[in-house]
Amino acid sequence: MSTLEIRGLHVSVAAQAGESREILRGVDLTVTAGQTHAIMGPNGSGKSTLAYSIAGHPKYRVTSGSVTLDGRDVLAMSVDERARAGLFLAMQYPVEVPGVTVSNFLRTAVTAVRGEAPKLREFVREMNGAMAALSIDPSFAQRNLNEGFSGGEKKRHEILQLQMLNPKIAILDETDSGLDIDALKVVSAGINAYRQSPDHGVLLITHYTRILRYVRPDFVHVFVGGRIVAEGGPELADELEASGYERFLAMEGAPA
Repeated sequence: MSTLEIRGLHVSVAAQAGESREILRGVDLTVTAGQTHAIMGPNGSGKSTLAYSIAGHPKYRVTSGSVTLDGRDVLAMSVDERARAGLFLAMQYPVEVPGVTVSNFLRTAVTAVRGEAPKLREFVREMNGAMAALSIDPSFAQRNLNEGFSGGEKKRHEILQLQMLNPKIAILDETDSGLDIDALKVVSAGINAYRQSPDHGVLLITHYTRILRYVRPDFVHVFVGGRIVAEGGPELADELEASGYERFLAMEGAPA
């Protein structure tokens, strides 16, 4: 089984006047295939920083700690190497890429991850099947990537990528943001289809419990002040829904 292991992770970002500001202050987390972990926390707590740091965003500088996937040093890999190793990031704010169609983007990505170009007919059949499962109109494949997409379309496309690339560990950064209830159900169904495989692990980052009603996690981690301050099962998400983050905010200034 694949395992993503994060140990003592500290991450800083450039601030004004050339100074750096520490955002992650010692994160320890293990995600194993067959498990779904939910990270919940208030705005500005560092949840997205964790996701982007694992994926290799150049804005974020790892100052100490380690990230490994099946024992391999993720931090020593380039971004594309991380993707080929089996990591996937569904972004909170997918970017527009004018002039590149969804179909061309997906075929290029699939080729890069699999190491060889799929036969066109087989690729089209696979893509159309994945789009149908996500209630995506076939004409979607010829549209420019994320250009003019609604929030729901962007998030469905992120899950379409997830289905096509078939990573070992999927990191989903607020995939539920901006979705109406119908789109949320479709996106959740796509995530659930992916995690049916015992070879897949999910790290789901969210503010709210509404997606967790459809994608039930095995573990919930409360993220405050750049670190995990509490852990539990699905019942912890229910507690957060009822009481909010107030009792955990007092832990923000405590030693990591």
